[in-house]
Amino acid sequence: MAVLRAFKGICPVRERVAEIASRPYDVLDRMEAAKEAAGNPLSFLHVIKPEIDLPETTDEHAPEVYAKGYANFRKMLTDGVFLASDRKSLYIYAQTMDGRTQYGIVGCASVDDYMNNVIRKHELTRPDKEEDRRNHIRTSGLNYEPVFFAYPAVKEIDAIVERQSAAPPVYEFTTDDGIGHRFWLIDHQPTIDRLITLFAAIPRTYVADGHHRTAAAAGVGMEKRQANPNHTGNEEYNFFLAVHFPDRQLKIFDYNRVVKDLNGHSESSFLTALSQGFEVECKGTEEYRPAALHEFGMYLGGKWYALKARRSVCNDADPIGCLDVTVLSEQVLVPLLNITDLRHSKRIDFVGGIRGLGELKRRVDAGEMAAAFALYPVSMKQLINIADSGNIMPPKTTWFEPKLRSGLVVHNINE
Repeated sequence: MAVLRAFKGICPVRERVAEIASRPYDVLDRMEAAKEAAGNPLSFLHVIKPEIDLPETTDEHAPEVYAKGYANFRKMLTDGVFLASDRKSLYIYAQTMDGRTQYGIVGCASVDDYMNNVIRKHELTRPDKEEDRRNHIRTSGLNYEPVFFAYPAVKEIDAIVERQSAAPPVYEFTTDDGIGHRFWLIDHQPTIDRLITLFAAIPRTYVADGHHRTAAAAGVGMEKRQANPNHTGNEEYNFFLAVHFPDRQLKIFDYNRVVKDLNGHSESSFLTALSQGFEVECKGTEEYRPAALHEFGMYLGGKWYALKARRSVCNDADPIGCLDVTVLSEQVLVPLLNITDLRHSKRIDFVGGIRGLGELKRRVDAGEMAAAFALYPVSMKQLINIADSGNIMPPKTTWFEPKLRSGLVVHNINE
């Protein structure tokens, strides 16, 4: 059963939170992070992407990078920009985007739950990215950023969150992307105890976003318990920072593909080859967004096409086979384009749906890419079915929005 644990949060002072809160480390490259943090010494990017404060020739995985991130955070703490609580609490984090609000409970998840598969995963991790996040935790002893979890919605939890969020929030601000952020403290012990009890009845939770951060936190926790001859299981390193959202509040966006070349095909021969597995309809210059599972949009040669997968190429009885990313790979990327390794091929790139179909068109029209494919988004039901079956989704399948802002609360694993 799922563990939810209260913790002594390290939080920014209210009047500086809008300056501090940043996008998570993995949605920005070095140049983008440097631009976003320019002129703002309090941006949390100085902590989670500290390479922006070092010479451009510095390897972003060098020890001095992790040391710089920790030094930047310690300065904020020393300067009174962040304050450490002396009381274990939970928090509520609400995000509003396009009129839709999702309410997450901020608390610690359990390393044991991760190791025992109570926390279910749906993606593989890359060792280099996982080690990068481990080094941040090893150096600082802190979970700088929470991971993004989903859980099967529970009416009583919803009711508690509704009551708690009726009070004025501790933080309330809107970021440049128009997303509203609100944050509440839960320090009423009976309410904390009841939430912990209710979570203990939830059979499993799911990593929605943040597989590398989750794996890194669990890995460092295991290292610390192995190094501690007096380990009891209650030490703070056995737990890591997470925001838990009810599954029915979450929205998964499409995660689209662009390819650099047609593997020797002309546009005409490529369209002919596609007709073996799809019904192909030219839509002209008007953007075409898939409206249902097994429908795809394709932008090629200045035109949009609707591709509808033929029934014979879809395996809806299989949790992986029914995914449109699988259909696209098995019917297009592998046999027609010879793109067999989505993780490492330089001939394909991935575009989160939040950027819109215009980004697909732009990259093809610029000559950077030869064709683009728009996919229908995966559902939470599909994600849960895959995680529960022990399967792993293909790379770059899900894109959750809004992303969690970093810097609203930090967890000390050495507390």
